[in-house]
Amino acid sequence: MSLLGHEVFWPPADELVEVAERICAKLGEWPAVSARWRICLTVPDAPVAQDLIVFTELHDADAGTLLGAGAAVLEAHGDRVTLRWGEARFALQGERSDDWLTALAAFLDCNFEPHDALVLALAWRTGDENQDDAWPTDFATFPRVADLPAAPEPRFPACPDALGLYPVLSGGEWIERVLDLGVVTTQLRRKTTDADDLKREIERAVAAGRKHQANLFINDHWREAIAAGAYGVHLGQEDVETADLGAIAQAGLRLGLSTHGYYEMLRALHFRPSYLALGAVFPTTTKVMPTKPQGLARLRRYVQLLKGRVPLVAIGGIDGKVLPEVLATGVGSAAVVRAVTEAPDVAAAVAALRQNFASQ
Repeated sequence: MSLLGHEVFWPPADELVEVAERICAKLGEWPAVSARWRICLTVPDAPVAQDLIVFTELHDADAGTLLGAGAAVLEAHGDRVTLRWGEARFALQGERSDDWLTALAAFLDCNFEPHDALVLALAWRTGDENQDDAWPTDFATFPRVADLPAAPEPRFPACPDALGLYPVLSGGEWIERVLDLGVVTTQLRRKTTDADDLKREIERAVAAGRKHQANLFINDHWREAIAAGAYGVHLGQEDVETADLGAIAQAGLRLGLSTHGYYEMLRALHFRPSYLALGAVFPTTTKVMPTKPQGLARLRRYVQLLKGRVPLVAIGGIDGKVLPEVLATGVGSAAVVRAVTEAPDVAAAVAALRQNFASQ
C-alpha cells in the first residue's frame, strides 16, 4: 500500500496511519500518487511543499509564511473548513466525522488534489470502511461550498436527462452538417476576437438549431447567445465569476457548466445548471486543461453521486474506441470533437458514434 514508507502525519501517529490504511484498503486501486502530502497536526519547524497544516483552534501562526513555503493551510472551526493553497481558497461547510483527517490522508493517497480529497473526507462517515463499497456516494453527507452568491432566479430551464452524442464544433457550417446527420445536441465553440464573425457564426448555428429543434449551446459568449436566442450556453468554472448568470436565466437559456472534480461539481450545482460536464476524462489536445485527466474510475464515481440529480456530459479525449467504456459508467452524454472533425467520412463517423447511444 502506498501509504507505507511515507510520513503521513506530523507528529508521527501510528494509530492514525493505521486507520488511514484501513480506509485506503477499501477504496480500490487508484493511480500512484503524484504528490505525497503530509498532514501536520502542529506546525513543523521547517514547513515544506506538500505539508498540509491543520488548525482546529484559533492560532497565531503566520499563514502567509506557511503558504510561501509551499505548504497548504487547513482551518477547521465548527461546521466550516477552509483550505488555502497558494493563491486558491476553498471554503466548505458540513458535518465532520471523527475520522475525517484519516479519511483525508486516504483520499490524498488515491491521488486526488487536496480540495477534492477534502470534499470526500468531509463526506466520509466513521465506519464506512465496513461497507462493501466504502466510497462516499450519498449526496446527503457531502459538504456544501461556502461564500457563494445566491443562485439566479428563475432557475435555468431543464434539458433532457440524456443529451446523447454531443459534438463540440468550431463553426456554423459544421453545426449545420452534424444536425443534418441527425445529431440533436451540439455546441458552437468559436474562438475569435472578430465581433462580426462571431455574431454571424452564432446566428447561423442558432438558425440551424431551430430548424432541427436541436439542443444548441454556445460556448462562453453568453451575451451574443442571448441576443441570438440560443437554446443554451456552456461556461467554464472561471466564467461563473464574470458572466451574468441572472441575465442568462432571465433570458430562458439553459446553462451547462464545466467541472474537473468534486469541489467544482459542488460549486457548480449551487447555481442549479441545466447540465454538468465532467472532464477531461482522457488527455485532449483541443484545449489546454487546468487539471490532469480524470479517467474512467473517477468518472464512474462522479456518475454514481450525481446521476438523477442533474444531466451529465463526459468530455475530453473521447472517440469511438473509448465511447462504449465511457457510456458504461452510466453517463447520459459524451462530448466529442476530433472524432467528428477529423473523421475521413463524417457521415459514417456520426452514424457509428450515435449507434452507441441507441440503447439509452
